[in-house]
Amino acid sequence: MGHRRVNAPRRGSLGFRPRARAKSIVARIRSWPKIEKGPRLLGFAGYKVGMTHAVLVEDWPGTPMYGREVVKPVTIIETPPLFVGALRAYIKSPYGLKVFSEAWSPTVPKDFGRVFTIPEKFDFESSIEKIASNIDDLSELRLIVACQPRKAGIGKKTPEIFEVKIDGGDLREQFEYARKIVGSEIDVADVFREGEFIDVISVTRGRGFQGVIKRFGVKIKPRWHKHRKGARKIGSISPAHPGVMWTIPRAGQLGFHQRTEYNKRILKIGDGGDEINPKGGFKHYGLVRSRYIILEGSVPAPVKRLVKLRCSIRPPLNAPEGKPKLIYVHV
Repeated sequence: MGHRRVNAPRRGSLGFRPRARAKSIVARIRSWPKIEKGPRLLGFAGYKVGMTHAVLVEDWPGTPMYGREVVKPVTIIETPPLFVGALRAYIKSPYGLKVFSEAWSPTVPKDFGRVFTIPEKFDFESSIEKIASNIDDLSELRLIVACQPRKAGIGKKTPEIFEVKIDGGDLREQFEYARKIVGSEIDVADVFREGEFIDVISVTRGRGFQGVIKRFGVKIKPRWHKHRKGARKIGSISPAHPGVMWTIPRAGQLGFHQRTEYNKRILKIGDGGDEINPKGGFKHYGLVRSRYIILEGSVPAPVKRLVKLRCSIRPPLNAPEGKPKLIYVHV
């Protein structure tokens, strides 16, 4: 602004524009990493339980606390097994990927009927043979999986159904891998391992319509007579020309945005919640009843919201290898 005598930083990162509400409460994974070793799923999903702290041995080489016990914040995510409902094949077209065919499992859980109308019969064999006979023309394979919230501790029935890409090896190896697991359950330990770095994709907590003070951190003006038109406002919205600029902080939606956080390390994969359940259960969540993972750091989502987990798309350099030594988890 022309009247400023000192420089001031731009409020708000341009990397998060537009700050609009997410289209769905279930986050969408728009890109997948490339891997070389054998066929595997590239993602999973779970429900956020809450945060606590843990004591572990620092194993990042070159750090001042290397080899010593440190206390770090951790997030617990309950990951009940996913049901693999179908195999979906894609081909390349001038307009991007196009669905070639789907092969649905002959039997699916009854809870699928809460999402869509279940046909009386799925013709699995003919669909799978169609994909197998055209395997050389396909571009990639994905599995249609569904969460099983009944096996978690959130008291929910309707499953979330989404796609997870298969990668590693060639398409024929991926096809044989997918063919074996369609109609069965897959566990988080079959996809990730302890010590691995993963990306977390979820929708943040919604905070509704907020002003510029809370949304962008604009300074509150002193309350004296020259500011009688408002202290919780910006001084000027723009110069006369070229008009109102889009970089000016304005009131609007805060929260309920889809966000991706990279390289969260898996500290532990547990079976059942007896080890971590506090007396009376976790606040606002309840008891962990199935598989769970403990991630280092925070996760952008409120309690009970679905969190999608993806193989790291840009893994850190010089990262420690192997399973971390976890000493204590506070519950």
